[in-house]
Amino acid sequence: MVALYFVLLLVCASVFVNGWTDAPNAIATVVSTRVLSPKAAIILATIFNLAGVFMMGTAVANTTANIISIGTGRDALVTLAAAQLSIVVWAVSAWRFGIPTSESHALIAGLMGAGISFKGIEAFNWEEFKKVLIGLGVATVLGFIAGYFFTKLIVILFRRANRRKSNAFFSWGQVASAASMAFNHGAQDGQKFMGVFALALTVGGIFPYSDSLVIPAWVKLLVALLMAVGTSIGGYRIIKTMGMDMVRLEKYQGFAAEVGASACMTGATLLGIPLSTTNAKGTAMMGAGAARRFSDVNWGIVKEMLIAWALTFPACLLLGYGMAKLFNFIF
Repeated sequence: MVALYFVLLLVCASVFVNGWTDAPNAIATVVSTRVLSPKAAIILATIFNLAGVFMMGTAVANTTANIISIGTGRDALVTLAAAQLSIVVWAVSAWRFGIPTSESHALIAGLMGAGISFKGIEAFNWEEFKKVLIGLGVATVLGFIAGYFFTKLIVILFRRANRRKSNAFFSWGQVASAASMAFNHGAQDGQKFMGVFALALTVGGIFPYSDSLVIPAWVKLLVALLMAVGTSIGGYRIIKTMGMDMVRLEKYQGFAAEVGASACMTGATLLGIPLSTTNAKGTAMMGAGAARRFSDVNWGIVKEMLIAWALTFPACLLLGYGMAKLFNFIF
């Protein structure tokens, strides 16, 4: 039971760090365009993250929980503990430099590394891992295309509109699109972590085994609240990097980026495909900026982000492997 409590504490820490370093991506644009203050945007994100956790099922949660086979008992709990600690170490290190990273990829890579330490490559469930690769493509490629396409479409549709009236329209539109982004972040990242939380309770003998995870309402509520607290404490540094340093968007571009990223995330969630909010929103913002002028995007910042995204998988896989070996020695 001590091991189980330790794992659950680390899962809670991972959820908090996700809110601290990942959830702000969902509201970066609406803050940078000055439609909402950071405080108002965080309140909006809190409400709709909660709604997303409760209302979009458990398909992503089940995919995440089944990426590796961890068995039961002590070894399974050590695997989960190692994966969660690797997320915290990696995400906080990146946050220190204001670099947005994907906690989704960190979670999956940490689980894979920890699983390898016990069972080798046989720990992988390749069918579920294929969904992760699809999600990576959806978030990175389709995110950029969606942001670019929706921006161009808005320019065509509103080319004769009064600028002051259109700015007012897109200000309200951004409130709705930012709410959609927060909702989809809750649906994606909230599901991933509540899936791991429920998996820990299952392998720890608290929940019964079944073909699909049983996730009670109190687990969903706990995940949503921890994510909200993390967002309220540490979010501004990531908001600044994404919404001010990487690209400065007009209100209509911010709306286009949020709509494009939300569309990608909604489709992936319904299909049980885990993807990264950071990648989807970041590339959609790049596409929205590039649709007006490629020079509007700070490609130096983009390069730093892409390097961080590329390093997340191998770094967290190694961290998960190393942490699992360490915990196995200690416990």
